[in-house]
Amino acid sequence: MIVDTTDSVELGRRGGRNLGVFDWALVLGLCTVLIFAILAFGAVDEWSTFIFEAGSVVLFLIWAGKQVSSRQISLSKNPLYLPALLFAGLILMQIALHLSAYGYVTQYEALHYVSYGMVLLVAAECVRDEEVRKIFALVMVIFGALYAFFAIAQELTSNGKIFWIHHPRFHGSIYGSYVDHDHYAGLMEMLAPVPLVLTMGHLFRGGKRALVGFSSILMATTIFLSGSRGGMIAFVFEIVLFAALTFAQRKNPRVARGLLAACVLVLGFLVFLGKGQVLGRLGDLGPGIRLDITKNCLKMFLQRPWLGWGLGTFPTVYPGYRTFYTNLFINEAHNDYAQLLVETGLLGFGLMIWFLICLYRRGWPTSRRWEFKWDGALSLAALLGCSGILVHSFVDFNLQIPANAALFYVFCAIAASEFSSEWSRSRRNRTRQAETDRNFDDQARFE
Repeated sequence: MIVDTTDSVELGRRGGRNLGVFDWALVLGLCTVLIFAILAFGAVDEWSTFIFEAGSVVLFLIWAGKQVSSRQISLSKNPLYLPALLFAGLILMQIALHLSAYGYVTQYEALHYVSYGMVLLVAAECVRDEEVRKIFALVMVIFGALYAFFAIAQELTSNGKIFWIHHPRFHGSIYGSYVDHDHYAGLMEMLAPVPLVLTMGHLFRGGKRALVGFSSILMATTIFLSGSRGGMIAFVFEIVLFAALTFAQRKNPRVARGLLAACVLVLGFLVFLGKGQVLGRLGDLGPGIRLDITKNCLKMFLQRPWLGWGLGTFPTVYPGYRTFYTNLFINEAHNDYAQLLVETGLLGFGLMIWFLICLYRRGWPTSRRWEFKWDGALSLAALLGCSGILVHSFVDFNLQIPANAALFYVFCAIAASEFSSEWSRSRRNRTRQAETDRNFDDQARFE
């Protein structure tokens, strides 16, 4: 008897361990918390922030209960843990030593990062098996397609309210369930690469591939329909990066043709909806007020270069350094890098750079097997999504929105997590069993 161990689609079903109650609860719970945060207006309101944070705690307790019940408490060797823990130590130092310009706000923002840390931990420890990654990827594809369809329907029948019933407290350019269209684009920058990568690989065939491909086109189109210039540039960057990576690994014209077809279909979709003019926004890329804010941030940084002004204190400190007149309340720097530098200093900024280096050093090798394996496909999609929003962060503050930040950290954890040792041991055992069976068959024929 010879057992085939090369079928990547069947490995997750046959080679991995059976999913227990805890496994299902964690992966579906993680998806539920992320989706709730998105639908609850990005989890920026107090009530939605509280539910998101409470959900993160519940996920962590379920994971901890699973560890205790198995009587084997262990952590994977994820390289993101150390810089994340050191960043948490930095925030605790700001609070404990009263280094923050507004201690209460720093404590409040620290709770956000505790929640991000919890979902990062759950994703890194639980979204590792082939079957779990398949489930997570499919949930993201289905939700992303439905959410994009809702966003288009809401725009075409807009009455100025989110979900046609909710009037936001602050005026903005509404798209989807977000008050700001840039934050909707930031979300789709992370979600759209998932079906795109799956379509270009060999995990789906025939009608299923076409359906997943349509989902990617639909999701990508809404980035342009939202009118976010940063989102458009970030998505184009993701396409170029995807093409460059696949070309560097192997000169595959099929992927190049697929990406070109995707771009043409997105353009065709825009024309079909009568929104071809949105591409004209790419021609209006003047720096405007955002460049002035960034320059002011550098002055703020020079006052406290090492440990910063305190997490979340930017809107409190900034008015004293503003060099231009405006009647608008500037609550964010519109540049996540500048804001991080101001609030956490060189130490926090350096930890962020370390975090990203660990992300790409671990993620790229795994993503090389994206065409045939769910772990590689999801890792590559996560890396593309993270890369897109990191580009967008130069001109916006997506990572200050809890829903987008949580999804970003979950994708980082998935991309950088090592593959499940249980699955690896199972695969080695299956391989050894296959070799034993072959030797037995050869011996039987010889006799």
